[in-house]
This record gives sequence, structure tokens and C-alpha cells, in this order.
Amino acid sequence: MRTKLSTTFQSLQIRNYRLFASGQLIKLIGVWMMFIAQDWLVLELSADSATALGIVTACQFTPVLLLTLFAGRLADRYDKRLLLFVANAFWSVLAVGMSVLVITGLVQLWHVFLFAGLLGIANAVETPVRQSFVSELVGTPLLPNALALSAATFNSARIIGPAIAGLAIAAFDVGPVFLVSALSSLAPLANVVRMNPAELHREPLPAKGDRAAAKVADGLRYVARRPDLLLPMALMSVIGMSLFNFQLTLAALAKTVFDTGAASFGLFSTALAVGSLAGALAGSGRRSRPTVWVVLGAAIACSVFGTLVGLAPAYWLVVALLLPTGFFVVFFAQASNQRVQLGTDAAFRGRVMSLWVLVFLGTNPIGAPVIGWIAETFGAGASIWLGGLLSLTVAVVALAWQLRRSGARIRLRVLPLPRFYVVPSTEV
Repeated sequence: MRTKLSTTFQSLQIRNYRLFASGQLIKLIGVWMMFIAQDWLVLELSADSATALGIVTACQFTPVLLLTLFAGRLADRYDKRLLLFVANAFWSVLAVGMSVLVITGLVQLWHVFLFAGLLGIANAVETPVRQSFVSELVGTPLLPNALALSAATFNSARIIGPAIAGLAIAAFDVGPVFLVSALSSLAPLANVVRMNPAELHREPLPAKGDRAAAKVADGLRYVARRPDLLLPMALMSVIGMSLFNFQLTLAALAKTVFDTGAASFGLFSTALAVGSLAGALAGSGRRSRPTVWVVLGAAIACSVFGTLVGLAPAYWLVVALLLPTGFFVVFFAQASNQRVQLGTDAAFRGRVMSLWVLVFLGTNPIGAPVIGWIAETFGAGASIWLGGLLSLTVAVVALAWQLRRSGARIRLRVLPLPRFYVVPSTEV
């Protein structure tokens, strides 16, 4: 057991990664608390409008669509540690400002939209830089384990944050939740400063005169020549847009379909996160690049369970189905991430990961308003199962394409029914 645990958490033996992971855990708990409080605040300010939830989600992720490729270029040209500090500092200032508006009672719906958009700018820079910075913290041999633990950190926060937020909103309203979120965002700032730059596994930065050569277009051409990178990105672009909108759909499902309070909405998010944490830890022992079959199998599984969540007629059944849904959602996202990162040359990693973040998060501005409209017009359940069916269709098509590309042949043999004969016994 001790060997297994030490293997699972091997990256935590590195001090810089411990600082990174602990800072992210504290911040992300606050971020998930803020997401729950933000969604609940939007529903209160908009008379339970699922469309308004879709708009705020679009505001939050539109900057990712517009800016993340530029951020990847920055990550390949400049010090990632410094970029992380600047992006997190901007996030902290915004979070403090929003918490003041909410606590004083001055907040209006347009404030939430503006706040979500500005936070999206910080996220558009921070996410691709953070994704590509993990390899500098631990080096290539430990990168699969570090990525799995980063996913586990993210999903641990998804368990703790919504659970605390649901209870805190019920007891104290949304204002104190925003304040706690703002304070938690200071943790990664302090830990980035405490890191030892000499222990980072860095490739030499481009010379000042060569930095202009690190162009976004070169990163796009690099990915275009790599079908092994294109497939997980294409899957993630569709599944992320149509199914990974649980922040929006679960809030609408809890309040409009099952008529529950904030604590029960937090239970939905917590159930999803418990499954997600298990999915993240399931991949922590991986030491090599995941195969394309692992990615495709996980994509099909998360699509199937996502569809079932939307069709579930009872509250308890939704909670039960969110556990395997969360498992396969994260297992798919993590395997896809690892397949992309471990297949990318270090010189292009920042730009490639910015493209990954673009398809992972940048499709939300397109999908969220549509999902919100479907939820408001046809019901929150329909917005989930329709997204699941679209995801399943794309995953099956991708599987067929990969089978054909790999030269595999599928043969279906229909065997005849068994035949029974009566053989008379012979007398001796």
C-alpha cells in the first residue's frame, strides 16, 4: 500500500510542485465557491433565467476564445512563473472588487456579466501558462503523474468548494462566499514567489531577437500536421461545447426541475466532483502517453452517462448518475490532455496547450447561450441529454475514423442456431 501511495503522489516529493499544487488547491476551492455563488446570484437577479446563466458563462469564456492563443505565444517566449504571478494578481484584484459590490448590496446583473468577462481575461492568460508550466516543475518523466495530480487537485476543490458554498449561501447569503473566494486567490501568489527558480526543468528561453519567431501560426501548423493531436482536440471541442456545461445545466436542473435550494444544488456539483476526483486518481499511475483507444473509450463512456443524467426522472437518480459521469468526464479530459502534452515538442508546448485550452474552454461562449436557451425552452434535462447524444455521435464517428485509419477491420459473423440431435442408444 505504501508503494502504491508513493507512486500515486510521487510528484509531491518535489518542493516546487508542492507549492504549486497547494496554492492551486486553496485558490480553486474559493473559485468553485465563487462559481456556485455567482450562478445563484444570477438566478436571483434574473428571476431564474437559464438564458442569463448562459450569458454569464459566455462572458466568462469569450476571452479564452479570443486571447488564449496569444497567451500560449507568451508562454513560449517569456518566464512562465512571472506570467502566472501577474495573471493571478489580476484575478485577486477583480475578486476583491466583486466581493465588495455583493456585500454592500450594490451589485446588479450587468456587474456580474462584466466581472465574468474580466475574470475570463485573467483565465485566458493563466490557464495555458499554468498547463505548460507543470512540465517545468517536475520534468518529462513525472509529467503524467503531475498532470493527474493537478486534475485531482482541481476536482478535490470541486468537491469541497460547492459543498461549502451551498451551506454558506443558505446560512449567510452570497456576499461572504465572494469574500472568502477573494482571500483564497492570494495563496498561489505567495507560493509562486516562494518557488526556487534554480530547481525548474526549463528549456532555454528564446533570445530576445528570436522571440518574434515564436508565432501562433507556427503552432497551428504544427498541430495540423499531427493527426494524433488533432483527434483529442476535435473530440474535446465538440464534447466540451455540448456536454461540459454542468456549471450552467446543473444549476438550472436543481432550481427549475427539482425545485431545490442552494444546498441541494451544491450536492449535484459535489457528486459530479467526487466522481471526477476518482477519475483523476485513476490516471495518476500512468507513466506513458495514453493510447488513442483510451481517449476514445472514455469519450464514449462520458457521453453515455451524460445522456442518462439528462433523462433521469428523479433527484436521487441524478445524484447517482453524476458519480460515473464525473469519473469518465475527467478520465477523458485527463487522458486527452496527457496525450497532447506528451506528444508535443517542448518548443511548441505553450502554443499547443493554448490551442488545447481554446478547444477545452473557448467553445463555451458558443455552446453556453445555446444550452441556456434549450434549458429555458425545452427544460434543463433536455439541454443535458441533447448534448450527450451529440457528444456520443461524434465519439462514435471518431472511433470509426480511427479504426479505418489504423487499418483495423471489423467483421460481424452471425452464427446459426445450435442444432440438437437425438441419437438412439445401442443395445449391447
